[in-house]
Amino acid sequence: MSFKMPVYLEPDLDQAEFKNAPDIKTALAQKDGVPPKGFHLSTVYPEYYKLNGKWLLPINIPYTCPVIKGDKIIFKEPDLIQKNDECVLEESILTNALYIHKDAFENQAAKYKLLHYEQSESEKYDDLAKLMRLIKSQGAKITWVMGPAVVFNYDTREALQELIQMGYVNALLAGNALATHDLEGGYLKTALGQDIYTQISQPNGHYNHLDTINEARRLGSIKEFINSGEIEDGIIKECVNKGIPIVLAGSIRDDGPLPSVYSNIDEGLENMESQLKDSALVINLATMLHSVSAASMTPTFRKFEEDIYPVYVYTVDITEYAVGTVSKVRADLFTEHFITNVQDFVFNLTKLLKDTTKEAK
Repeated sequence: MSFKMPVYLEPDLDQAEFKNAPDIKTALAQKDGVPPKGFHLSTVYPEYYKLNGKWLLPINIPYTCPVIKGDKIIFKEPDLIQKNDECVLEESILTNALYIHKDAFENQAAKYKLLHYEQSESEKYDDLAKLMRLIKSQGAKITWVMGPAVVFNYDTREALQELIQMGYVNALLAGNALATHDLEGGYLKTALGQDIYTQISQPNGHYNHLDTINEARRLGSIKEFINSGEIEDGIIKECVNKGIPIVLAGSIRDDGPLPSVYSNIDEGLENMESQLKDSALVINLATMLHSVSAASMTPTFRKFEEDIYPVYVYTVDITEYAVGTVSKVRADLFTEHFITNVQDFVFNLTKLLKDTTKEAK
């Protein structure tokens, strides 16, 4: 089965129930960080709002609060709501002033799911490669969310560097560990003290990631560390040299951490969301918590010229539980997965994308 981008199905808003509907109901927030009682939380589906007698289809971020700003609707995390923000209320659904378009794309039908689960592994790889070529040809954005397991293997690091060089990585979201061990690989040829090629533990190798962090902190930034010439190769180096945005959201267990890691959770989430809100495709590699977080902050559709496209989220993990959790967050709406190790996935995908005889359609 060849890949085909699903067609968006416009709802018929000329029906009497919508045509005669009032404007959406709103209420003002009475306190910073506290949406008004009965506030609406956006869903994973496209949502139409009637405002000033006109229907609007904003590019929504799931699980955020729609807020009126002039003649537009923006979306805010509940904790970022400010006093006197005009928030949309849930009762707007009852008056037909807010329409949640649950069957927005032709391939949301049960037939699609049946075909999807009957796909072979090679067909799934082929579909993803075609999707990535299409997105690249549109000048749209592919965002990668990575866990540290990605950089513990020499061939995987090499393949990812090739993907960056080919223009298939436009933003990188990760934690302190991914960046630390990738830099460790370029600095000391180890990841968590193991040789990245032979996987053999090195003498006192457990200090290597700490020495890497210390050197980055001594120089003041990851960029200065790379500019020093001490980092030979790696994903982080390739991204920095090409000006690709990197968001490192930290956790309570981080060593160091590296400079530029967001230790404040709110700041980390805000910067992740800033990269995800205009992404055309998100690919999660072996990081359940970051994957679930990214999936919940990624819009489910985007506009390109006059067309509306779904935003796919691919998750690659060795456990079914991890990919299943991501699917649930987005109500299984254009979520795809590979239950395999990230090393094989990255190597196979890179090999396929290097085949320039296959063009996007």
